[in-house]
Amino acid sequence: MDKWIGVWLLAGSLAAAPAWGQVARVEAVQYPAWLERGGYRVPLTPGIPLQARDKLRTGANARVQLRLGEGSAVKLGQNAQFVVERAEQRGVFRAALSVIAGAFRFTSRAVRNRDIAIKVRNVSIGIRGTDVWGKSTDERDLVCLIEGRVSVGSEGHPTVTLDQPLDFYQRPREGLPEVAKVDPKQIEEWARETEIAKDAGAARAGGKWRVVAAVFEGRNQALQFSRGMRARGYPSEVASQEGKFLVQIPGMASEEDARSLMAGLRGIEGITLPLVKEGR
Repeated sequence: MDKWIGVWLLAGSLAAAPAWGQVARVEAVQYPAWLERGGYRVPLTPGIPLQARDKLRTGANARVQLRLGEGSAVKLGQNAQFVVERAEQRGVFRAALSVIAGAFRFTSRAVRNRDIAIKVRNVSIGIRGTDVWGKSTDERDLVCLIEGRVSVGSEGHPTVTLDQPLDFYQRPREGLPEVAKVDPKQIEEWARETEIAKDAGAARAGGKWRVVAAVFEGRNQALQFSRGMRARGYPSEVASQEGKFLVQIPGMASEEDARSLMAGLRGIEGITLPLVKEGR
């Protein structure tokens, strides 16, 4: 199958995924970000339903917010790699999630009807009703409890329970695991790594603003440029208007978000004067 045919088939099938197969749904994206499924990669967009074995990637200064099938929230920071290893909903929502790289935050108030495990590279977390932040870097894997209770362990070392706010567990690449306390100011700094700031350029389901990245005389030129934008992690589409072809990124949450994205696009080759418009 031709690469682009596969990509477009994947993109077209995302919104039609059956409810029983949905592990989570994408609520917000600060681009660039990608979804990898079945050997193909497409830009990640709000509203996309996720399935088992899906992999998400975020680029520089990107953020993603997800809502799991049982209501928990997952947030990802920049340069993250996140995999839904497995999940099922049969009375009890069961899921295994993997953070290969980057920062994440998991927040939930539910305790019953849920069995979720998160692996942060070499560290495994057993989730209860909780709020937990973590990150995997080249130097270490880190898990910090903000609220609730988690069990944490790594291969070859005993599992420990974190049940006091600001307790954190870290496993250096070349060292032994340790449990310590973190300063509240450090938590505030870490939390910003996974939050989408107000008017920072987020797209959300139902967003009514768009950024026109480029305008072309010919449709083929527009399609070629759009493919390049999509490869970069921006869900661009081609629209015709008054005999010209617009390459645009829709779904921005507000005019301010659209303007923030517009400013970030100016450094991409081929984009000279992006425009912000309301509607699709």
